[in-house]
Amino acid sequence: MMGLISTQIIVSVLFILLGWAIRYKKAYWLISGFASRAEHEKKQLITNGSPQRTGMLLLSAGIGMLVLLPLLFTSFKYAVEVQIGFMLLYLLGGLVYLSKFEIPSKRKRSYTISIILFIAVIGSIGTLTVSSYQGYDLIVKNSRFEITGMYGDEWNLKDIKRIELMEEMPEVLARTNGVGLPALSKGHFKVKDYGKSLLFVQKGSSPYIYIELKSRKIFINDKDPKQTKNWHEKLQKKVGNSK
Repeated sequence: MMGLISTQIIVSVLFILLGWAIRYKKAYWLISGFASRAEHEKKQLITNGSPQRTGMLLLSAGIGMLVLLPLLFTSFKYAVEVQIGFMLLYLLGGLVYLSKFEIPSKRKRSYTISIILFIAVIGSIGTLTVSSYQGYDLIVKNSRFEITGMYGDEWNLKDIKRIELMEEMPEVLARTNGVGLPALSKGHFKVKDYGKSLLFVQKGSSPYIYIELKSRKIFINDKDPKQTKNWHEKLQKKVGNSK
């Protein structure tokens, strides 16, 4: 949590410093592509107020992120999503708005690029978020078991070395390739004392099933403790019968 808070503070302060330098110190060269513009284009952009508004956009985005930062210290589960959503919507929407102050000959092209970028980024993140929140299931078959959904796969029951039902989830140290949300961890993570592990974990919903395979360590549970125990019983029984 402290790493996340530190990162957001650094990003917010960076936006504020960049915005302040551009808006009040006229450091327009900090704006991507501005320095390479022809002199007459630079003058026209300054007259239109484009670089000044770019500075204010970054400055206000940084302040907005700092204003939302206290949400991380509350019980609100979606504080991270709110902050990231605000940053993306505000900045990308701001880019579309700033196209209004582009020089006339490049204004249409700027609008088109900004709108495409807005749709592509928001659409991709929206799709990923929806996919991440989709449920998963643990299905026990005759000789194999499967975990469905994103990051899911199928494994041989004979490869299971150990199954344990845990009341507490070990500390998750880092995410290597996965989705880490306030209420859900899904994908590849590093877990204290277990190393690289595959997680399908609903946070705060004890118990948790630990499955140790020959080449994989898996933690999985369901929001409903009864379902988690049911998965464990089915898996334990099938593994016992297959050996």
